[in-house]
Amino acid sequence: MALVDNAVYVDGRRVATPPSLDETFEVMKEHKGFAWIGLYRPSEQEVRAVATEFSLHHLAIEDAFKGHQRSKIERYGDILFVVLRPARYIDDEERVEFGELHVFVGPDFVVTIRHAESPDLAQVRDRMESTPHLLALGPEAVLYAILDQVVDEYGPVVAGLENDIDEIEDQLFDGDQEVSRRIYALSREVIEFQRATQPLVSMFEAMQRGFDKYNVDLELHRHLRDVLDHTLRIVERGDAFRQLLQNALTVHSTLVGQAQNDEMRHLSETSLAQSEEVKQISSWAAILFAPTLVGTIYGMNFDHMPELHWVIGYPLALALMFGMGLTLYLVFKRRNWL
Repeated sequence: MALVDNAVYVDGRRVATPPSLDETFEVMKEHKGFAWIGLYRPSEQEVRAVATEFSLHHLAIEDAFKGHQRSKIERYGDILFVVLRPARYIDDEERVEFGELHVFVGPDFVVTIRHAESPDLAQVRDRMESTPHLLALGPEAVLYAILDQVVDEYGPVVAGLENDIDEIEDQLFDGDQEVSRRIYALSREVIEFQRATQPLVSMFEAMQRGFDKYNVDLELHRHLRDVLDHTLRIVERGDAFRQLLQNALTVHSTLVGQAQNDEMRHLSETSLAQSEEVKQISSWAAILFAPTLVGTIYGMNFDHMPELHWVIGYPLALALMFGMGLTLYLVFKRRNWL
């Protein structure tokens, strides 16, 4: 069901829990309190009913329908439209899941439209109802509590990302072939995390500039400053994570290049050794070929051959074989082929 919880509050206390939106509008006007309406993946008809009752701007409603918005805050008259990108870390899958939350804050109402499991708005409502003095400050106090919850839930995400980066650093020097794929996947998550968190800083600063103009209670000033400090620390961690991953990618590229160089050096050494062996084999083949050539010529058994009947023919042939072989040996030895 889209309507998760809705209530009317007066002086920080719940005075009614209407079962439908129509009754919520009537009770709110009757008690002159403010309504807090929580919707979970509502239909277009339900959103338009809320928009009509509270005169929500059509551009904000269009953004709520389309979804996939970046974190931002926009003001339409006396109504704030806030888009938040909550996140949670799923340990079993070692990944970050991002959601989307739209919050409309008016003088006498808060409407939350949640599109994911995170954040836990029931916890926010319980917390605010247990501190009526804070809830009595009105819809702005609810917005503060929602912002605080979203930022708090970034804490486990930061811890999960930090653990993943530590594991990547171990994988880098273990020669894991899948480390580059994991670096790229984690880099995408960190970039998405930065897109969710970095706009919050300017959002808080914009809200602070409007505190005096819209008479926001001093207590909320202090609470929001505390959330801003927490947000700044988270943004800094996100920036550090991105830098670490860039360094890890550089180190990985260096290690891969070094491994390729070592492989090429090994191949070169192997090729050089093979070349030396070929030189030696070729040298000995040439040395053996010389006497074979002489012996082949004198073994043709023709009747009419020069020097065939010489008395010194045989020793001359042997001397020629030996001389040619020795000459080739000395030539190859001088050229370091042998």
